[in-house]
Amino acid sequence: MADKRDYYEVLELSKGASDEDIKKAYRKLAKKYHPDLNKAPDAADKFKEVQEAYEVLSDPQKKAAYDAYGFAGVDPQQGFGQGGFGDFSSFSGFSGFGGGMGFDDILNSFAGFGRSSHTTSNGPRKGQDRFMSMNIDFMEAINGTRKTIKLDVDEVCPECLGSGARSKEDIKVCPTCKGSGRVMRTTTMMGMRMQSESVCPDCNGSGKKIEHACHKCKGQGYLTKKIEVEVNVPAGIQSGQQLRIPEKGYRGANGGSNGDLYIEFNVREHKYFIRDGKNILINVPISAIDATLGCKVDVPTVYGDVELTIPAGTQPNQKFRLRGKGVKDPYGGVQGDQYVEVEVVIPSNMTREEKEHYTKLKDLENRQKKSVFERFKDAFK
Repeated sequence: MADKRDYYEVLELSKGASDEDIKKAYRKLAKKYHPDLNKAPDAADKFKEVQEAYEVLSDPQKKAAYDAYGFAGVDPQQGFGQGGFGDFSSFSGFSGFGGGMGFDDILNSFAGFGRSSHTTSNGPRKGQDRFMSMNIDFMEAINGTRKTIKLDVDEVCPECLGSGARSKEDIKVCPTCKGSGRVMRTTTMMGMRMQSESVCPDCNGSGKKIEHACHKCKGQGYLTKKIEVEVNVPAGIQSGQQLRIPEKGYRGANGGSNGDLYIEFNVREHKYFIRDGKNILINVPISAIDATLGCKVDVPTVYGDVELTIPAGTQPNQKFRLRGKGVKDPYGGVQGDQYVEVEVVIPSNMTREEKEHYTKLKDLENRQKKSVFERFKDAFK
């Protein structure tokens, strides 16, 4: 098993990670390497590697066996002397025959490995989740929208209801595993007889054999269909958030339900509006005269124009708050606000008449009081 990577390394976790950490890591990496999303040549192999690691670490008994004995604890093909259990001295508390642990203790420590964790392997199993991304416009994210996507989905065959058989009488108990879906494998090493379980090769773990297959699905139990799914994008969604569509993932096994579809959104930027969490920011240009004397302006918001009063003496980059004009909370929380930052525009090309007016204002300022620059200079004296 030298070519296999440690399962914790595969999921980018440290040993002792919690169940929740394992689940989050799996979802992140499954989406990253899924062949539907990642077209790299090695994406499919890495996706399978992630799935295998998650299958073991998400099962408490498999995880315990793996933590204690590595791959040998979860792989029935790797028995004693093949890199897994060959070195008995590596077991805690065992340092040779007659010391620490005896043969009976070792046998007892292996009892049940690969059994109880597979007792329901021929029962219904939910399918794997599917991941995809969706690009939406800024205003679609603010106000919510509806999108229609096309998917290839495996649905239960309506003729056989997922059994794959022409009739109930055509479903027989697998003679190899006697309906358990598992077969026992016995190996002998150093005088010890060891048993391990594996999936039945004749029924692939279903525990059933079909004599006459359903004519509609050819014994598969499902039909692949091209369907359209309407996605209701809630108002206030932002980049990186996901939406779950139940049972639109990959098909289940043995009559189990399909996995779920997770859509991650990527929101395009707006030319003028900037989003900061639930708040909206926008820069509004006004003239130096309007900033000095005050004025009223119609300010764009994501919900339409709103009249804003600019008070006399407004300074450059001064901000004004429009309550409740921000982003709606998709989870029902308080709605955000919009902040308007004033950008005072100084004219660069003035007409002769404009220059004359500004000159008169400067003369008036010099006669009545010191200029702004002179007051600044006085502060250093």
